[in-house]
Amino acid sequence: MSAMKRRYSASDVALAQFNKAIGYLDLDEALVEYLRLPKREFIVNFPVMMDNGRMRMFTGYRVHHNTTKGPTKGGIRYHPDVTLDEVRALAMWMTWKTALMNIPFGGAKGGVQVNPKELTRNELRRLTRRYATEIGFLISPEGDIPAPDVGTDPQVMAWIMDTYSMHRGYSTPAIVTGKPIAVGGSRGRIEATGTGVMFTTMETMKRLGMDPAETTVAVQGFGNVGSIAALRMWEQGCKVVGVSDVSGGIYNSRGLHMGELIAHARENGSVIDYPDADRVNNRELLTSECDILIPAALEGQIDEIVAPDVKARLIAEGTNGPCTTEGDAILLDRNATFIPDILCNAGGVTVSYFEWVQSLQAFFWSEEQIVDNLRRIMLENFEAVWETAQNKGIDMRTAAYTLAISRVVEAVEARGIYP
Repeated sequence: MSAMKRRYSASDVALAQFNKAIGYLDLDEALVEYLRLPKREFIVNFPVMMDNGRMRMFTGYRVHHNTTKGPTKGGIRYHPDVTLDEVRALAMWMTWKTALMNIPFGGAKGGVQVNPKELTRNELRRLTRRYATEIGFLISPEGDIPAPDVGTDPQVMAWIMDTYSMHRGYSTPAIVTGKPIAVGGSRGRIEATGTGVMFTTMETMKRLGMDPAETTVAVQGFGNVGSIAALRMWEQGCKVVGVSDVSGGIYNSRGLHMGELIAHARENGSVIDYPDADRVNNRELLTSECDILIPAALEGQIDEIVAPDVKARLIAEGTNGPCTTEGDAILLDRNATFIPDILCNAGGVTVSYFEWVQSLQAFFWSEEQIVDNLRRIMLENFEAVWETAQNKGIDMRTAAYTLAISRVVEAVEARGIYP
């Protein structure tokens, strides 16, 4: 490889993972091609009036990967580095994630190339409403249901819901999930992904004989997923020794107090400058001394350069695609255990499913019901993945993929090919 690091392709990683898994399945090549390709891809360039009265152009995407098992489901990302390649990969991962959880959804993803922190609230609202209008013919409660992702939040979902509802002429809460409770959101949705990470991580620790009181955890990314995952692991008795966000990271081998740290980050906008901790950069956080590493930031963080120095024996993927193909191989050769993204961080889409059902029925569940059902579904499917890995002698990621792909294939065969 040249001195310049080659560009990371999320689609290449998603396809490599898919290709590895189908090697354990006896599938017709034409069916493999059908599963590999996205159903539709949409690119839109649209104008937004800025507060200074000038027009600015933005590029947005929405990709539907597979619709066999039901309407597509997937988040909307606001980030300056959003590309069609990334959105295409994330949509494919959503197909396998929903199939693995036995949720009646297919996979989708969307995004806009923008740094939301550079926009005023009014500019962000106008951008959201225009983007929602541009993709309005693709989304519906029966066909494609967006949700929050990096750079978006319940407020953005409320704007999308309102925009779609205004075009329909009546309120349509089921068009999005991850929206505020005041307009039909679900209790437990904000914490769902991080809580699910904890459920699968604690279950894996049991299988590996890891005592929480003697286990150290490092978390990359301290947003909605990472902060909740860190808090939940700390509540279970683990010692969280390192965390990082977009501004930098901190590390203390004696452990960090999660309640105080979350309050500090909320008040100061970052974890940095937290007292009684050493400053570390992103690479130092990923390669720090810890038993469990929870990458909960963006894709492609653990590559062939970082992976040789990762010390964690268990990697719980709080985000989608945090390991490149090369990084994955290096860690597997070292006998590290993965909780793959399509299992580990599936709590978010699982509770999104609960929210969609509640919105359609206008009948809402208690937070206790939400958490109990989330735990049940995640642990049932964790057990299926663990048994598949043990029985076939394969790693957890490949086991999860073989299960997910098999469930989509079963649906394809049941429906047949139209006409």
